[in-house]
Amino acid sequence: MIKTVDINYKDFAMGLAKEAGKIMRDNFKFGMKKEWKEDNTPVTKTDLVINALALERIKKAYPDHGVIAEEGSDFREGDEFVWVCDPVDGTIPFCHGVPTSVFSLALTHKGETIMGVVYDPFGDRMYIAEKGKGAFLNGTKIRVSTHSVFENAVIGINWSHRSPVDLLQLFGALKDKKARGMNMGSIIYMGALVAAGEFAAIIYPNRKMHDAATIKILVEEAGGRVTDLWGADQRYDRPTNGIVASNGVLHDKILRLKKLLGCCFRDTVAYIQART
Repeated sequence: MIKTVDINYKDFAMGLAKEAGKIMRDNFKFGMKKEWKEDNTPVTKTDLVINALALERIKKAYPDHGVIAEEGSDFREGDEFVWVCDPVDGTIPFCHGVPTSVFSLALTHKGETIMGVVYDPFGDRMYIAEKGKGAFLNGTKIRVSTHSVFENAVIGINWSHRSPVDLLQLFGALKDKKARGMNMGSIIYMGALVAAGEFAAIIYPNRKMHDAATIKILVEEAGGRVTDLWGADQRYDRPTNGIVASNGVLHDKILRLKKLLGCCFRDTVAYIQART
């Protein structure tokens, strides 16, 4: 068992989140300069500064721990403890003056996420979950919703031109069920809102592994369920087969949506790649 009382990872993570949040606020403005990475996703100086800060702070405090971060990592195969960081989840809204971006940090032990922090610096909202201890927003315990039908359920979907899924069909399937589709530009923030009972679910067809760790522990500790698009367990340490995070009640109904699997993929190749 991990002695979290002796090693207060939570306070460390919250302190780092506050530091990162200050950098995000200080650099938040319209027309934020960005560059484009090889995978055609944006990155700003803020992403890089916070990524470097996280690496420095974690390696100084816990030199034996590995770090997987979106803009640069430092870990070895077999590291017992690994931190998973997304310095700015929601870079596109951040670049355009939309305050829906968050800092995300998770701690894993032997492949299992044991703690996760999501910080919204613009609303000063700190979401945190520890394994077996529940999920909290600014110190108040949170729970997933009890919404049991699609009608009027808020379901988050991140729009991306790189998605292997035809998102128009997916939105159409939800529209037919009278659900309310929403995109905030940050899948991790929407995952936190599932944990808080504001969203009924999120559907994420992409394969970014950095997003899975924090979403998983927050939603599960709040009483929800997290799987890939096919209902299999979701991990942080390999490219995801998509993410479905829900209040648990709607989960199987989402997985059974006819247009979610197979016919929602752009072509057979994309479908096969997503399954491997």
